[in-house]
Amino acid sequence: MSRELISSEKFPPKPHNCECLRESHADHVSWFLLTKLANRLSGPAVKVPGLVFCAGQTATGEIRQATRVWLLESLTDARITYLQRAVLQNLKEVLELAGSSLEKVVKYNVYLADMKDFAAMNEVYIDFLPNPKPSRSCLQALAPGKGTVIEIECIAQA
Repeated sequence: MSRELISSEKFPPKPHNCECLRESHADHVSWFLLTKLANRLSGPAVKVPGLVFCAGQTATGEIRQATRVWLLESLTDARITYLQRAVLQNLKEVLELAGSSLEKVVKYNVYLADMKDFAAMNEVYIDFLPNPKPSRSCLQALAPGKGTVIEIECIAQA
């Protein structure tokens, strides 16, 4: 099966594990090794025939931070959690880069640093995503980076 790495200037491919090695073993890792690891790239999405697998998009800060009012096209006031909206907007852009869309998503996996944020996340999920809503899993997980409060990944039809 052929796999296509999806990336762009805004969503560049990233080397697996290099940041972790730089931070935790900086004194013991040579640039040669880091260069070798840099050849193991992953992108924000991988496309296979019929499907797009989007890597998790993250956001930092308080989930309710700036629960702010956005003026929508209809000029209706809506309370939208800024961080999750940013994550979903990034997923939307990655999907479009891969030739897909939010309408074609069949599954979301949502990872929250604190399950107390579930109601805020669910509110944005309902407001932002098109109907019918795809299946979703929501789990509490250790944050992948300092200050990360939410990560969302998805699988969509190509």
